[in-house]
This record gives sequence, C-alpha cells and structure tokens, in this order.
Amino acid sequence: MRVVLVQVAFDDREPVEARRAEVARLVRDHSGDVDLVVLPELWGVGAFAAKLWSDRSETLRGPTYELLAGLATQLGCVIHGGSIIERDGEQLYNTAVVVGPDGGLLASYRKIHRFGAAGREREILSPGLRPCVLDLPLRGGGEVSTGLATCYDVRFPELFRVLSRRGARLLILPGAWPTARADEIRLQLRTRALENQSVLLTCGIAGESGRTPMSGGSAIMRPNGQVLAEAGPDPTVLVGDVDLGEIDRLRAEFPVLEDRRLTEC
Repeated sequence: MRVVLVQVAFDDREPVEARRAEVARLVRDHSGDVDLVVLPELWGVGAFAAKLWSDRSETLRGPTYELLAGLATQLGCVIHGGSIIERDGEQLYNTAVVVGPDGGLLASYRKIHRFGAAGREREILSPGLRPCVLDLPLRGGGEVSTGLATCYDVRFPELFRVLSRRGARLLILPGAWPTARADEIRLQLRTRALENQSVLLTCGIAGESGRTPMSGGSAIMRPNGQVLAEAGPDPTVLVGDVDLGEIDRLRAEFPVLEDRRLTEC
C-alpha cells in the first residue's frame, strides 16, 4: 500500500483559495500510482487560528470536499482531506473527510476530544459523538479496515481500543502538532500503533498558526511501534510503502489483542 502524506505550511495571512490551489498542486505532483493521500488537520483554517474558524467554516460537502472529490477522481485514489471546520446549522465541528476514488464520500469523522489546555477549541466547537471505522479501498483490489482520529484524540487510548475492537488495522490521524510538544506527541503516536498492533499514519502541518509554531512530524508507524518514515518541521511530501501483511503476522506471533480481559471500552 503506497501512501502520500502532504505536510504543507500554514500561514494565517494566506487566503484559503490560495491554500487550496497549493494543496491541489502538491497532491497532483506526488500521486502517481498511490492508494491513499493524507492531508493535515485544519490545513485551510489553522488549528490555532480560532478567530478565523467561523468565517472559514463550510458545510460537509462544501468547497474543500468538491476540491478533494475532483482530485480523487482524477488520480483514482483515496484522499483523507485532513479536517475542516464544518458548519451544521448553528454548530461547528472539527471534521475529517475521506473521499473515495470515484469522488464519493467514504466517511466523515467529527473530532471527539476537543483541545482544552489552550486555545478555544473546547469553547467554540461541538464534540463528535461517534468513533469511525471504514473499509478503505486499495488501488490493486481489496480493502483495509481503517479507524479515524484527529490530533488531540491521540491522548485518549480508549478511543483507539474502540477502533481496534471494531476491526481497524490501519489508523489515520491528521494533526497540528505544536513544536513545544513534539517529543511527547511522537511517543504517543508510536504507542497507539504498538498497543493496537496497527499501522498508524499521521500527517502534520508546518509553519505557524495563531503565533504557535508547528512541528510538522508527519510519519508512518509500523504495527510494532517503529517509525518507517518521518518528516521534520519543514514543508514536505512524505511517500512510503506500507506492508499491511505485517499487521497480520505480528498479531499472529504475539496475540496481545486476544489476551485482553477488560472489555468495558
């Protein structure tokens, strides 16, 4: 399975239309014969630019979805669009959007855990209520059961246990990782992959949002917690080949998930 993680740089001053155009160019330039493209959390509005969220919010099938659907159809691959500020009536959500090779909506996931330590996410945004697992189609045929999470969700291992119990073998986690917490976030990402014996993909953002430096940190984690490929803090496109068979081999050799006794979550 070939994946592409598009780690763009955010700038609060850049118009959304210009950002969409740049993301579209990067996706087109790096998407030959790939199964999946992943974008960062809130790449169009800024994870720490709360004052922009309302004005830059959109409906689920708004302009960002239309852009992603066109790209997915053109390239014949799945695109995980990172996340948008979704407006649903009077409510705002941090919503991940996954588009299939035919341009159809494969899944959407409203971020369950809102960041409360700083910023205004918990104040402005409504929480998602439902974990999300989908069957993600592969270019060569077949599919992989995939669990979705977003950024701050990484600190709540019970969510990933739910995804695992629902069959997830691949975990996709777009983020906006602040430089100040880069080391601890990397540790948590590796741990979520290891403890669930799943491949984990995270796509971070570079640049600065709301005067908060972003660490980038896009990475591909193997199901044993080792890092297969990793980006630094600068804008980059990370391309990697994932061995999905390693998940089954590891789970057969060391059946941790079958040995669980506490099943409340």
